[in-house]
Amino acid sequence: MTDAAVRPTTPAASTRTPVGGAPTAAHSAAEAHESRIDVDRVTDLLLGTWADTRREAREMLKDPAFWRDDRLGMDDHRERTLSQLHLLVQKKAVHRAFPKRFGGEENNGANIAGFEELVAADPSLQIKSGVQWGLFGSAVLQLGTAEHHDKWLPGIMSLEIPGAFAMTETGHGSDVAAIGTTATYDAETEEFVIHTPFRGAWKDYLGNAALHGKAATVFAQLITNGVNHGVHCFYVPLRDDEGNFLPGIGGEDDGLKGGLNGIDNGRLHFDHVRVPRTNLLNRYGDVAADGTYSSEIASPGRRFFTMLGTLVQGRVSLDGAAAWASAIGLTIAVTYGNQRRQFDSGSGTPEVTLLDYGKHQRRLLPRLATTYAEIFAHDEFLQKFDGVFSGAADTDADREDLETLAAALKPLSTWHALDTLQEAREACGGQGFLFENRLVGLRADLDIFVTFEGDNNVLLQLVGKRLLADYARQFKGKDAKALAAFAVGQTAGKLFHGAGMRQLGQAVSDFGSTARSVERGLRAEQQHELLAGRVQQMIADIAGRLRPAAKLSREDAAALFNENQAELIEAARAHGELLQWEAFTDAVNRVTDRDTLRVLTWVRDLFGLQLIEKHLAWYLIHGRLSTQRAAAVSSYIDRLCTRLRPHAQDLVDAFGYGPEHIRASIASGVEDDRQNEAASYYAELAASGTAPVPEKKPAK
Repeated sequence: MTDAAVRPTTPAASTRTPVGGAPTAAHSAAEAHESRIDVDRVTDLLLGTWADTRREAREMLKDPAFWRDDRLGMDDHRERTLSQLHLLVQKKAVHRAFPKRFGGEENNGANIAGFEELVAADPSLQIKSGVQWGLFGSAVLQLGTAEHHDKWLPGIMSLEIPGAFAMTETGHGSDVAAIGTTATYDAETEEFVIHTPFRGAWKDYLGNAALHGKAATVFAQLITNGVNHGVHCFYVPLRDDEGNFLPGIGGEDDGLKGGLNGIDNGRLHFDHVRVPRTNLLNRYGDVAADGTYSSEIASPGRRFFTMLGTLVQGRVSLDGAAAWASAIGLTIAVTYGNQRRQFDSGSGTPEVTLLDYGKHQRRLLPRLATTYAEIFAHDEFLQKFDGVFSGAADTDADREDLETLAAALKPLSTWHALDTLQEAREACGGQGFLFENRLVGLRADLDIFVTFEGDNNVLLQLVGKRLLADYARQFKGKDAKALAAFAVGQTAGKLFHGAGMRQLGQAVSDFGSTARSVERGLRAEQQHELLAGRVQQMIADIAGRLRPAAKLSREDAAALFNENQAELIEAARAHGELLQWEAFTDAVNRVTDRDTLRVLTWVRDLFGLQLIEKHLAWYLIHGRLSTQRAAAVSSYIDRLCTRLRPHAQDLVDAFGYGPEHIRASIASGVEDDRQNEAASYYAELAASGTAPVPEKKPAK
């Protein structure tokens, strides 16, 4: 493994490179004599509300004991990760969300912020700690009562009780309501009988299940007095102190995976395993000694979603971790691209720095802008999460908004991480394929993020249904005259209030005017109108097509919905992108330094315009942009990339990572040293008069 990286101290050999079709370009804002960002201030913005916690975590992670060791095989990697969890306990780095009476801080936002930072050390460490304290421990905390907390939380916090979160089954992942495992109450013994009646009901992909878990929070269909009351959670011991399965419990090791091999994922099955009645985590539903079921939430559906909603922090943390993993990948690729040289046009001039090429800028800088947007949106998301879980803003509407935010943002950031890490890998050529440069390892470990804690497409479908419900609610009980007046005065903010988590505040009308303004600079208000207008029209169109469903049979209504499913998911994705753009704009509006504001506005504009460019077909089909104006979008993106090229290094440095976090040889300054060595060699050779004469002399 490469030692801790350091940033280059030597300047580029040439600050301007007029060769090979590459634009004349400065490598830094200082060389270009342009506006330069206040890197420290931008770092503060990016670290967000819990900046102190993030800095504390990053300082801890400078210790090599937390770093992934790429030399280890699966078995040794698993044991190293377990030892790192014990080290986290010693550092008191995992208890922030737990009750103060157990030594915690009851600080939910700080807990997630610190947890996300572990991705820089080893994603396996991040996810295994998330299994232990964010899933297994959180299930006991959020679904249990004081009796359960007193009994099990101290051991969970200290890692005396390593645990698994047994929700997903081989046959059912995202569709938790349909899981096959049962928990049937036996009133004579006052016990629940946990059973997996068929192979598809085995609990699967569970961290800590293959080796380390001593207990599990098992989700099962609660059956008492012959009635199935739906999915509930039970605390089930798994192994004895020697690591052997308890009677009736069995399992398998999932073995080698595509990534995250420091986690002992495995399968569990239960053959009529009995646990005491009090092992039901009964905050939302209870069974009396005689088998009588009771719950303060009468609706089975609402009860189910309330229970699952308490566990939303997994999606919250994946959103943030994916965004910061993208930041690491871009730091590596931009730093390398700012030093690596390739091709000289045959004129004998110095070779061109990769980041001077327009295509290289196009492949990295829009992804950098998107990563900024994701990080800013995540901080607002995390504030919402903290408000709900602290009780400061914990209404049914707040929880519904939080669920919608989680389902909208987690897919975008996790897909973006895979795309960004792959593009960063390719942008670094063969060097990017070496494990020592981090990119392939991060890409493999982040792969599973797009399907765990909810498959991304399923999550976006939930968002789409929410948007449709809010849209329909606006029209309930209105006659034709009222509907006409409503349509005339409607704004996007009113339309999506509750689903958008903010007032959009921009009327969507006169799209011809919007289109004409594209050629006048594509400023913030036009970007917002185009992005918001797309969401509005997509939802309105889908709602119109689904209107006949109310008069159809259940089967025909389902078929009609299925016909529109792909577009509904795309509308939800557009909604998430709009939220990210708005969060970025909020961050830009908090900047007071003129130069920093100017550059960050360019970055925000690049994010907004590349979204419009990505969906140009839609804007053209729906008459929002002409072909000429669409071309203006792409040409303006090119100009923005050229403007931002000198600021690229500052923008990735502002992520705030030290060399101990990046740990990639090609981002350490070694490439800068190689280039300077080569330049010195050729300069000395030319001065010596002994340099060979090229067969083909360069044109004068």
